[in-house]
Amino acid sequence: MNVIDTLTRRNEAFAKNRFSADLKIMPSMKTMIIGCVDPRVDPVDIFGLMPGEAAVIRNVGGRITPATLQTMAMLRIVANASGGEIGPGWNLIVLHHNDCGIGCLAHSPELLAKHFGVDTEDLEALAIANPRKAVAVDVAALKANLLLPGGFLVTGLVYDVTSGRIEVVVPPALLRPEKPA
Repeated sequence: MNVIDTLTRRNEAFAKNRFSADLKIMPSMKTMIIGCVDPRVDPVDIFGLMPGEAAVIRNVGGRITPATLQTMAMLRIVANASGGEIGPGWNLIVLHHNDCGIGCLAHSPELLAKHFGVDTEDLEALAIANPRKAVAVDVAALKANLLLPGGFLVTGLVYDVTSGRIEVVVPPALLRPEKPA
């Protein structure tokens, strides 16, 4: 049996036993998680998420990049079009992890600089090889982005791939105070 046969069989079991047509486009926990593509660091598994509870954005390193910000902006448009709002009252979780493969890209500074949308000289400030510092850098980048709604409660977490536990590195805090209407 090949991979597609296996996945097709699993999908059939899902469709029969766990599929719900009642799920909404807006996550029920009002939560957006930005994490790494590493299969060891799947937010669904780490947090025991149920279908429809969170929107998950994954990229190499789980980092805040121009593409991540663009995806977030697009999700906001989709939310607005469906009658919802992403922002005040929502949780925004930045999830990094130890033993991340992004560290293997250190020998490719041009590729990393392109991924982050920065000059190669600016890569050191992004703390690519240090997940605790990197998650703080990314939370700071989100807080500095005035295009994001201030009402997000943003948190920076680091997952340990050897223990299965998370560490709160940046405690939950408002992205920035809401402007009075």
